[in-house]
Amino acid sequence: MNVGAILRELAVEKAEDTAFVFEDRVFTYASLEEQVNRHANLLTEIGVAKGAKVAIYLPNIPAYILTYFALFKIGAVAVPLDHRLKLEEIAALLNHSGAEFLLTEPRKDFHPTELRSLAPGLKAIIIARGRCADCVALEERLAPAKTQFPVRDIADGDLAAIFYTSGTTGAPKGVMWTYKHLESPIGTMKHYNYFRADEMGLCPVPLSHNGGICAPLLVLEKIPMLLLENFHPLDILHNLVRHKVTFTFFVPSLFSAVVHLKEFETADLSALRWISIFGAPGGQELVQRFRAHCPKTMLVAGYGLTETAAPNVLMPQEKIRPGSVGKPVPWVQVKLVDEAGGAIPVGEPGEILIKGWPVTPGYYRQPEVTNEVIKDGWLSTGDYGRFDPDGYLYIVGRKKEVIIVGGLNVFATEVEGVILKYPKVREVAVIGVPDRLRGEAVKAVVVPKEGESITEFDIKHFCNEHLARYKIPTAIEFRRELPKTGSGKIRKELLS
Repeated sequence: MNVGAILRELAVEKAEDTAFVFEDRVFTYASLEEQVNRHANLLTEIGVAKGAKVAIYLPNIPAYILTYFALFKIGAVAVPLDHRLKLEEIAALLNHSGAEFLLTEPRKDFHPTELRSLAPGLKAIIIARGRCADCVALEERLAPAKTQFPVRDIADGDLAAIFYTSGTTGAPKGVMWTYKHLESPIGTMKHYNYFRADEMGLCPVPLSHNGGICAPLLVLEKIPMLLLENFHPLDILHNLVRHKVTFTFFVPSLFSAVVHLKEFETADLSALRWISIFGAPGGQELVQRFRAHCPKTMLVAGYGLTETAAPNVLMPQEKIRPGSVGKPVPWVQVKLVDEAGGAIPVGEPGEILIKGWPVTPGYYRQPEVTNEVIKDGWLSTGDYGRFDPDGYLYIVGRKKEVIIVGGLNVFATEVEGVILKYPKVREVAVIGVPDRLRGEAVKAVVVPKEGESITEFDIKHFCNEHLARYKIPTAIEFRRELPKTGSGKIRKELLS
């Protein structure tokens, strides 16, 4: 994908049309290209060249999108970092990626200059908002920057970005995307006709993640996006209404938080056509509450990994099947295998393997890990799924979340799905814990709904009505909240 060439065409064809909105500021395609060119010229001036790695550690503000595009025009490599990372974590990823430049801003718990001693490879720190000693003040330096920047030749195979995984199952790994990979996420949605001419999207996920980069990529498809700096549920709801948003993306926890707002029941969401949820949307009670107020809005799931420039599997809108994540696009192959790598009969669960050009070339500077995960072009996802006779894929659970109780397999997601049906439960995470007699035992960490009281007996009795005895949690822990990554995934490695 040549982002520079696309922006040039859009600036002519759609000059005064809205590209994206931030607070009360509207970026037209003409102003977007002008600002991107200013950013590209400034970055070039301070030494960013083709192939240079530039880390971005910011909340969702315009400078993030503008810098993404500027780097892609230059042919540089973006290294987006989760905005919740702490100083030592940031330094570790800067050093691992070899980032020479960092775009960020100071805040109460983070002072950028502290990184100079921790990440000595940094040539310059750029401050997006405000000032910081010995750093480049972006806002000041942009004003005199030129508004023209040449369209460069960009090869599909050139490295475009390094996305560090959220590390829910270990240390973060740098997933490499080439410029070709930038075509994958939106290509899947376009294949299944998810967009119309009058769209307005909202991005309530970090731009540093696979789901978040969909926002700027959608802008390149002539689809205006609403950018939010903070992801407060009430703010999201107000913006959905105010801007007559037609589609959005949610992680399950955020979807739950928005739907449980008392204001949700009176909000005018008539413009909202579909919501894509990265994972299971929650218990049946939550879905019923949503459908009662938004009966015409589709709740759709999809599937894929950062390693496959997700999504790669999506639900055909005209043939939605509850519980399924949809069907693979034609340019990827998806198969299920058993522990020995053998084929799995239709309807039976097996590990999901994916092959095709959206699969990452590997993990940056980790060839051993790459060779473990990708073999003969097939990427082992670590997820278990099953196909129905019509080719629809259903996710069963994570391979690493299979709890082996006395030699019997228990899928954590199945137990979670049952517990979420209990009307007083807001969130739950199920994990395996050591057990001297059975090898592992099932443990559930439960978050009750606000104002509700639940006992261990309540959960176990409810599970007994819906699950085989060996699947029932033997240990129940109640918490006020579950630890999560920046993208909203539950960090099960912190539960025990």
